[in-house]
Amino acid sequence: MMEIDFIDDTGKVAKDHMELIEDLLVYAAKEEEVSSLAELSVTFVDNNEIQRLNKQYRDLDKPTDVLSFALEEETEEEIEIVGEDMPVMLGDIIISLDKAEEQANDYNHTLSRELGFLALHGFLHLLGYDHMEEEEEKKMFGRQEEILNGFGLSR
Repeated sequence: MMEIDFIDDTGKVAKDHMELIEDLLVYAAKEEEVSSLAELSVTFVDNNEIQRLNKQYRDLDKPTDVLSFALEEETEEEIEIVGEDMPVMLGDIIISLDKAEEQANDYNHTLSRELGFLALHGFLHLLGYDHMEEEEEKKMFGRQEEILNGFGLSR
């Protein structure tokens, strides 16, 4: 089964929220045919920390809800040296708990739904989905809804 390391820098994330995210991401990995040897981390931070990370890595001086740092992106010059039985390091998902709480309130749904949405959004980015172009956005957001609904975490 896919390994997910949780890090709660806020000290406020409930165990059941982490379990929900783990179950959702394992479900999403199966739906996306990701290796069961895949590994990733999910870190919960506050708005100040995610703003610092945004400024450092994206030259964006404001807090956002989720960041993803993919580790498995290959360039044309790289040669894949991962064997079939080797773990696949997908990367890191960083979620602002402050933003998740704000957005759950703004969208009038549960914190569980918002955390699940953000974790899945970050996970899909790790798998190479993006939303910079309109066509990519339709594909990514459509896939997000399919997975969330299939898992039973619809709006």
